[in-house]
Amino acid sequence: MGGGNQEAVKQLQTLMENGSFFLSLVAVDDEQLKNTFQIMHQGYQTETLIRFLKARDWNIAKAHKMLIDCLNWRVENEIDNVLRKPIPMDLYRAIRDSQLIGMSGYSKEGLPVIAVGVGLSTYDKASDKYYIQSHIQLNEYRDQVILPTATRKHGRYIGTCVKVLDMTGLKFSALNQLRLLTAISTIDDLNYPEKTDTYYIVNVPYVFSACWKVVKPLLQERTRRKIQVLQGCGKEELLKVMDYASLPHFCRKEDSKSSKHHALGNIGNCFSFNHAFHQQLYNHIKQQSIIVESISPIRQGSFYVDIPEPDPDDAKIAKTIETEFHKLENQKNGFTNSLNGLRVNGH
Repeated sequence: MGGGNQEAVKQLQTLMENGSFFLSLVAVDDEQLKNTFQIMHQGYQTETLIRFLKARDWNIAKAHKMLIDCLNWRVENEIDNVLRKPIPMDLYRAIRDSQLIGMSGYSKEGLPVIAVGVGLSTYDKASDKYYIQSHIQLNEYRDQVILPTATRKHGRYIGTCVKVLDMTGLKFSALNQLRLLTAISTIDDLNYPEKTDTYYIVNVPYVFSACWKVVKPLLQERTRRKIQVLQGCGKEELLKVMDYASLPHFCRKEDSKSSKHHALGNIGNCFSFNHAFHQQLYNHIKQQSIIVESISPIRQGSFYVDIPEPDPDDAKIAKTIETEFHKLENQKNGFTNSLNGLRVNGH
């Protein structure tokens, strides 16, 4: 980190230490903001400030505003309590079958490996609020349990993960999920910035490749550097950064056809509710809820979260993806109609 960046960290730290928590028009108790900040940085305040500075290209004023907005969002939406609010088990199982995400192991550098089944996630087994709740619980469990445990194990700060995104099964119907995915992405971008070291994209179909050509130039250089589109299931390249045991199940065979059904019911499928990661996560939430309930009853009812307004650049990217999907779908339909015409004319 250069001298200018070190100075930026010091200035942002001074702003926070001087109690500059009141940039929001929302009346939130200053002590609540300080408490949620402590929960968020887990004893690594400097590293947390660096994440927000990176997300705003080291602009101190913008990073400060982003951090204050994040703290207000956490307090207003009771994010500190999200790991004490279990989703009913049957519903959680359904979410795990339709929001494909899990942790398959660790990289050789000790970073958690998060696997995401982008193409085969349907988000059709529960209402949006439960998918958002589950996603935030995963984020908080990663930040409060997984990363601190990895840090203690390796004796050095580990604050990021690597993600392997499986595009198997990606179709034009994914447009139906764009609103929910944009909401989840906005929550991550504004409140959990710079938590992913590298994105590895595997099992890429044509529809992704076509969209990627259009979207890639719109991404910030910092983001583009993090993304690697791999050949096939990516096994050969991924084995350079993680052991075989940590490979997501959809990367273990060259003929892997499906991130959802490959090894379904097997503990090797990190998307499954039966996988050790999800069992530990769900049990952690249940235990926390029991502890809190014994002290004071948790307020019942659905867990609603305010979705922040997306960054204009991110909104532009989402719109571009939507436009490109429609364009590709129209091309496909036109080609199909032409083939049907040939079949009719040629009997």
